[in-house]
Amino acid sequence: MSKLAVALKRLVVGRPQRSDRLNSTLLRKRIALPVFASDAMSSVAYAPEEIFLTLSVAGVTSYAMSPWIGLAVVVVMLTVIASYRQNVHAYPSGGGDYEVATVNLGKKAGLTVASALLVDYTLTVAVSISSAAANIGALVPFVGTHKVLFAVVAIALLTAVNLRGIRESGTAFAIPVYAFVLGIAALLIWGLTRIVIFGDEVRAASANLELVAEGDQFTGLALVLLILRSFTQGAAALTGVEAISNGVPAFRKPKSRNAATTLLMLGTLSITMFMGLIALAQATGAKIAEDPARQFPDAPPGYRQDTMIAQLADAVFADFRPGFFFVIVTTALILVLAANTAFNGFPVLGSILSQDRYLPRQLHTRGDRLAFSNGIVVLAFLAILLVVGFQAEVTKLIPLYTVGVFVSFTLSQIGMVRHWNRALEEGPEAAERARIRRSQAINGFGAAMTGAVLVTVLITKFTLGAWIAIVAMAGFFVLMLAIQKHYDRISAELVADESDDVLPSRNHAVVLVSTLHKPTLRALAYARATRPDILEAVTVNVDDADTKKLVRDWDKRGIPVPLKVVESPYREITKPVLDYVKRIRSDSPRNVVTVYIPEYVVGHWWEQVLHNQSALRLKSRLLFQPGVMVTSVPWQLRSSEGARGLSPLEAPGASRRGYPSGAQLPGESRGGGALIGGGLRPDAPSTPARTSTTKSAGGRPGAGGTTTTGTTPTGKKDS
Repeated sequence: MSKLAVALKRLVVGRPQRSDRLNSTLLRKRIALPVFASDAMSSVAYAPEEIFLTLSVAGVTSYAMSPWIGLAVVVVMLTVIASYRQNVHAYPSGGGDYEVATVNLGKKAGLTVASALLVDYTLTVAVSISSAAANIGALVPFVGTHKVLFAVVAIALLTAVNLRGIRESGTAFAIPVYAFVLGIAALLIWGLTRIVIFGDEVRAASANLELVAEGDQFTGLALVLLILRSFTQGAAALTGVEAISNGVPAFRKPKSRNAATTLLMLGTLSITMFMGLIALAQATGAKIAEDPARQFPDAPPGYRQDTMIAQLADAVFADFRPGFFFVIVTTALILVLAANTAFNGFPVLGSILSQDRYLPRQLHTRGDRLAFSNGIVVLAFLAILLVVGFQAEVTKLIPLYTVGVFVSFTLSQIGMVRHWNRALEEGPEAAERARIRRSQAINGFGAAMTGAVLVTVLITKFTLGAWIAIVAMAGFFVLMLAIQKHYDRISAELVADESDDVLPSRNHAVVLVSTLHKPTLRALAYARATRPDILEAVTVNVDDADTKKLVRDWDKRGIPVPLKVVESPYREITKPVLDYVKRIRSDSPRNVVTVYIPEYVVGHWWEQVLHNQSALRLKSRLLFQPGVMVTSVPWQLRSSEGARGLSPLEAPGASRRGYPSGAQLPGESRGGGALIGGGLRPDAPSTPARTSTTKSAGGRPGAGGTTTTGTTPTGKKDS
């Protein structure tokens, strides 16, 4: 079973890599761009459409404002990108917004940003995969009717790819992302060339439809709110920009410069595609309605509203259908791959938070492939919960989106303003002071813009589901504070002082015995080899006949360790042993008690059910007893030999020394009185006990005191 599990793991994850190969997994700029920027670039597939969709409620005349709204989004995007280029230089450790807010605004602000980013990364995966399912469903009906299944499988595949390591995931995603950029570039260049240069009449399928406004005339305050809402929807194009600042450690050296260059490339491509699609939509007369059935009264029966990109590709490549399919397929692919940004950002942020003791320490370590495997698995689990909970419906997930990212944008840029204020207090030279002032102005403007977007998002989307994201952020915030409080309490509790160097007065060793067989003899031999001050064997009397036989065999064999019989009128094993150990501790509080427990090592899971159950119960109770050490003494059954890859009775190097497989090795005997545990003989002389032994009924030796480390004795019926 274990071999099969290992084989499956290696098939999915690949062979483990040495820690000194970490540099070979770092990303070049051309690979880092698709790895960290796929989310931001994929947002141009729906952000322009969201602007037109929101304006449609005011009628077709409101579309005239779409370029200006697009320019406002571009201004915010340029500001954010310029700010993050400074972030990666000032804070290259990969903390991104979290580190900026923590250093400049305090711990609570940093935790607020971290909570927002954790929620946003999870929503990025859920929204991107669900959107991809909706787009692919237009071409493949099966996906359209099984969106949840498709989304879960897609998340599982992304998880497997990322578990193989960031270099492999970057290579796997580079081709589709660059194909999407190529497809959108071809769409824009060929479409605008046909319209502007050749004078062709390129019209979208919806261009001739009448768009009816919803409700009353939009004027005054209502128009302002509509424009703000449209701007908020279009600002979804900014999601994912922060991922590069959180993933600086994954870049090759010089890390900061490469990350800044990648940000510039991202901004250039995203802005070009974003504004190009708005311009092409205006030129082709494309229309997108919130309620097509009501807002398109002259639409033909059975009219199905396609996405804006689908309408534009259909119009531009009307005479070249391969171009249309190429654009649609690559758009669907990048929506799937957009989730990869979160798979690279979430684990890195989780590792940093874990290092700061806000998350479990398991998130800080790298896995076999030098990726933060635990963080990747946690993200996948949370995203699957969202997808299943919201049935992969984009319209239900979108209201939760963008809240977290604009919280992090705003606090990060406020933090950078504080950062520059501190830099000015250091008294830089005039030229440097002027540069700092410019940077401060950029960050201040960015904080104002993203803050306005955040307020608008909260106002327009709160009742539609944004409150869920806020509650989730608050939950992460409280959880991280609780985890840090726990770690701080444990650290304070474990601080060593002078009294911790004092040795115990004596070591009272107790070997738990159920039957006189090889595991018992090995435990006795090992306990005697540790030379405790007091050594005794203890058995619990749950069956008079078995106990009498054990006492006779013990006396007949002449084992020089006293055997103590503890009565159990109610046939319990755990409580009598605990009471006996407690009595030893109460009689000699300065002594330490060591309990040795023989335990079987089995090769099959079902054998574990049949053995060691009483030992497990005793372990779980003894571990809570102060001054008691619990030691498991393993005895490997033959079934365990296959699990460790050895044939029966085969020792390492036996074949090389000339012993055939399964042969008896020197110093080894199959009998009970043979050398046990590597040459320790149970009948060898031991250090005399410093206390008198207790005799059992009939004058036979009584049990002496022993100490165990975390295990429990196997019961008589458990052997």
